[in-house]
Amino acid sequence: MTQPRRFGIGEWYGRSFVGLTRDERRNYAAGTGSQPCPFRMGGGSCTKTGGVCSFRLYEDHDGVAVPAPDAESGLRVLCPRRFEEEMTIFQWVGEVVLGTTTPAIVTEVGFLKAEDGNTHVGRIDMVLASQESGTGVLNWCALEIQAVYFSGRSMSEEFSNIRNYEGEQPPFPGQIRRPDYRSSGPKRLMPQLQIKVPTLRRWGKKMAVVVDKHFYDSLGRMEEVGDLSSGDIAWFTVDFVEHDQTTPGKRFKLVRDRVHVTTLERATEGLTGGFPVTLTEFEEGIRSKLVGR
Repeated sequence: MTQPRRFGIGEWYGRSFVGLTRDERRNYAAGTGSQPCPFRMGGGSCTKTGGVCSFRLYEDHDGVAVPAPDAESGLRVLCPRRFEEEMTIFQWVGEVVLGTTTPAIVTEVGFLKAEDGNTHVGRIDMVLASQESGTGVLNWCALEIQAVYFSGRSMSEEFSNIRNYEGEQPPFPGQIRRPDYRSSGPKRLMPQLQIKVPTLRRWGKKMAVVVDKHFYDSLGRMEEVGDLSSGDIAWFTVDFVEHDQTTPGKRFKLVRDRVHVTTLERATEGLTGGFPVTLTEFEEGIRSKLVGR
């Protein structure tokens, strides 16, 4: 018989949920004091309410959360800071797009001006750059890091469930929640690309986008181009492996997955994630809603 499945906490303050003790889970759920973020570049405390870094798919084994035993068990990143682990993505993007593994990271660069010509009304959140010594030639690319939102009940209910759970093993999630790729992709990421990429393309610059592999796989099919020079957007997908063999399940490590190069047009189609229905189907939908009016 197939076990019930639900998404729940994958990593909490950087640690695997299934590797935490009951007391550690209760302490995190109580929200007692700030916790350090092990991923944030430059260090510092977690700034995400509740401290949940990622989701993971679990099976219900008599009330105990057991990670799904297939490819669907991978992490879905909820906090953008999660991608900053050991600077791997910045080194990777710099290597592929700029030809350097040590790019400078520049944030909040003004991109769009208001009609008065003075006020910036749009910014590129992150730019990776390298400058040639001697010549001063500047080589750079824009970078978007996109985590996924989730839909469903507030996590405060889950925290309450964890605080009251008496078992030693991690509890199965009490409510249905799932990664909301529609809000994260078409509603958030796609407008950013549509606003920024046309100008970058005119300037001869590239947009790099970092997402986890499950985010990318959730998108509609995108035709890829064979070379970075022929595309507008380089998608860098990452995955996560459990890497601490002395304490199994305690930590995950971010690893490179793949690079996908697309044009803006193909990316927009993929983010839309569908294709138009026929006119007949659309009008049938109208008629069905007119019944009884």
